[in-house]
Amino acid sequence: MAFGLDAGALRLRFDRPDRRNSLTRQMMRRLVRHVEDAVDDPGIRVIVFDGVGDHFCSGADLRDVNAKRDVKPRVGDIQRRLPRQAHRLVSLLLETQLPVVSVVRGVAAGIGAHIAFASDFIVAGRSTRFIEPFIARGFTPDSGGTFLLTRLVGLARARQVLLLGREIDAETAERWELVHEVVPDTELESASSRLIDDLRTAPTIALGLTKAMMNRAFDLSTSDALSNEAFALELSSRSKDFKEGMAAFAERRPPRYQGH
Repeated sequence: MAFGLDAGALRLRFDRPDRRNSLTRQMMRRLVRHVEDAVDDPGIRVIVFDGVGDHFCSGADLRDVNAKRDVKPRVGDIQRRLPRQAHRLVSLLLETQLPVVSVVRGVAAGIGAHIAFASDFIVAGRSTRFIEPFIARGFTPDSGGTFLLTRLVGLARARQVLLLGREIDAETAERWELVHEVVPDTELESASSRLIDDLRTAPTIALGLTKAMMNRAFDLSTSDALSNEAFALELSSRSKDFKEGMAAFAERRPPRYQGH
């Protein structure tokens, strides 16, 4: 697992190409910590996930999960562990008031697919395959699979993937509007860089508040949604970026947002 800050972009990179970038429990804990800390760092304006090599992330490393098979876990081990690891990570990606981008190539399976689905934007290479392996292995989805996919593509399409185990290739993901953009793998870096540049130079406060309202829109009444918009407008209109945006409009020039 590698990470770094690049001109306002926190880059979280899966770096286990020999294991198709599968996630260990330690990697999951580090991801949670980095995303939790990102919101308090004024220098971070966008979070980016990608993978080293030919694949994005093949899911949880079952070899790591089962490393202590000689020690029988206590009853309830799964339901105690998931809220602190995979489930915590997915919740954070949805809740953080920073834009999240996943740059995907090759296999994105299980939690790997769900990290992408919980992102605000997916830039996918043509080699991309989203895989939900759970039913084929005899157990049920975790890390938000049933929640995220059903919301993103609808119930009928989610059934094909979650109940029948159909893979989503790049062409299908584009047709289903699951991804922001599909490009040849050789163009992933340039295509994702353009999007990341747009996001890290955007008015971060207004963008984050808008994201929060959109993610809650399915669960609210009209009156509650409108009330949230009023509060968000109150906050965003007091930001320095708002003042810069209005000044740029009056002076007929591009705005220079600082994320404050």
